Amino acid sequence: MLLSVVIPVMNEQGNMQALIARLAEALAGIEHELIFVDDGSRDGTVAEIERFAGSHTRILVLSRNYGQTTAMAAGIDAARGALIVMLDGDMQNDPRDIPLLMARMREGDWDVVAGIRTRRKDGFLLRKFPSKLANWLIRRATRVHISDYGCTLKLFKSDVAKNLGLYGELHRYIPVLASMYGARMTEMPVRHHARHAGVSKYGINRTLRVASDLMLMVFVRKYGQRPMHLFGTVGIVSLCVGCVLNAYVLFDKLMGAQIAGRPLLFLGLLLTVAGIQLITTGFIADLIMRTYYESQNKKPYHIKRDVRCPGEHART
Repeated sequence: MLLSVVIPVMNEQGNMQALIARLAEALAGIEHELIFVDDGSRDGTVAEIERFAGSHTRILVLSRNYGQTTAMAAGIDAARGALIVMLDGDMQNDPRDIPLLMARMREGDWDVVAGIRTRRKDGFLLRKFPSKLANWLIRRATRVHISDYGCTLKLFKSDVAKNLGLYGELHRYIPVLASMYGARMTEMPVRHHARHAGVSKYGINRTLRVASDLMLMVFVRKYGQRPMHLFGTVGIVSLCVGCVLNAYVLFDKLMGAQIAGRPLLFLGLLLTVAGIQLITTGFIADLIMRTYYESQNKKPYHIKRDVRCPGEHART
């Protein structure tokens, strides 16, 4: 069974020789291919890979820096293996854990095995604390209970990896995307090492982007195929409250009260208009989703197995 190892890299020249050597040692006896995706490196990363890599290695050089998610997607698209493992190129993931992930997958016929970084060798304030906070928020918001969303080291069955639909900066939410696909997931501890060459590409400035992507994932997970359930529900509530307020103001007017300039009048009109707009937005969003599936011949479901029975049982 061919294993595809997808490794996004950017300015990791100092790590390539040691990484390739460790991969060769860890994967000895396992049929595999290495797919390095260079995401706009400005140093000698590509030349270093070409210098030390073997015949089973492929290098995808992107035309510019697209980001880690896009680099992962490019590697997954190019992968030919029945199993696909994601690995960071900074040497903080340990290639020796890959056979252990494969053994864990075989044990329970899992679709995804995610790593949990133990004894993490990163700074607490800028790396560990934001990561723990993000993990907690994502678990609470999505109800996909994976311990370490930030660990790149994950093993997938090919059909799951190729249907994740990665774009933007959604690599942190891969377990959520896999859950939406219907994948069976488990996790296990993996080793983590301190970076010994190169510079980390992560920082505290990612926090707002993570929060924005989290809102997107919550919406897609809950309402991706039925946006009218969100916009329509909120719109109907807004419209009803607006109509009640407008009726109350009209009753006051009929009783001789002055309603010009009253905040309640403006609030009623605002809620009525907002309700109509939200309901209309729900209709449009539903039509867009219908067009999305029909134009690309996509199905809103995934069949995991199709069992054909050899005969028919007589009905009694």
